[in-house]
Amino acid sequence: MSDVKHDWYVRGVICILLSAFCFACMNVCVRLAGDLPSVQKSFYRNLVAAVIAAAMVFRSRMPLRIPQKAYPALALRCLFGTLGILCNFYAIDHLLIADASILNKLSPFFAVVFSFLLLKETIRPFQAICVLTAFGGCFFIVKPGFENAAVLPALIGVFGGLGAGLAYTMVRKLGSMQIKGPVIVFYFSLFSCLAVVPWLIVHVTPMTLRQQAVLLLAGVCAAGGQFSITAAYTYAPAKKISIYDYSQIIFASIFGFALFGEIPDRYSMIGYLLITGSSVLMFLYNRKDKTA
Repeated sequence: MSDVKHDWYVRGVICILLSAFCFACMNVCVRLAGDLPSVQKSFYRNLVAAVIAAAMVFRSRMPLRIPQKAYPALALRCLFGTLGILCNFYAIDHLLIADASILNKLSPFFAVVFSFLLLKETIRPFQAICVLTAFGGCFFIVKPGFENAAVLPALIGVFGGLGAGLAYTMVRKLGSMQIKGPVIVFYFSLFSCLAVVPWLIVHVTPMTLRQQAVLLLAGVCAAGGQFSITAAYTYAPAKKISIYDYSQIIFASIFGFALFGEIPDRYSMIGYLLITGSSVLMFLYNRKDKTA
């Protein structure tokens, strides 16, 4: 690996670790906001991100106009990113924070799959086995047919990971087109806000000042995570750095136990091991094979 590529790789790792911590904090804030609709929570999350992104864009005088060839990728990033957030927030409200986080962290595996399908990035047989093993780990967290299973929220959480994986694949493609990270975040956050406005007009739930403050903090954390992960996937391919995104599970488990007394069951622990173990093996494989 050349010095230039190594430098970009290190930047990608740092950014993805920072994003993992920020998103774990966001998940805690979403739970602390209490009994509010997931759509309403997502609006606050994206509103703050949109404001911060707009400030960065105008302060740096970045052009908001993007080439026409980037429209499809941006549209997919916005649509599936929004669906991913809505599904993730629903899962956070109905599952253990660690369970919801690990299901959302299927996104790097989905990103690898979509990178192969849409960007023509190669997937080696060993990498394919790791992806399939991770999806097998998902089975233990979803727990279909197991006792006391919250199957629907878990399946929605899986779909959230799929949406995020496709969205981050599009981030990678937009980055290759030299579209700046803050511009991507601005369009995505603005779209996500506008998309839920009709629902909010009909179903808005009154909030206390505390709930508003917590959701604003969730938005700040989300913005930090969004900018960081956008930068990460523009610095390096998903298959090179995605393992570090799993540090969010560590943060989520610590927060979940310390704040809510949550302890994952044995099935979830097996799922954690399969998913994170697969990511570790894939990472080691990529490190060994410099041309992967």
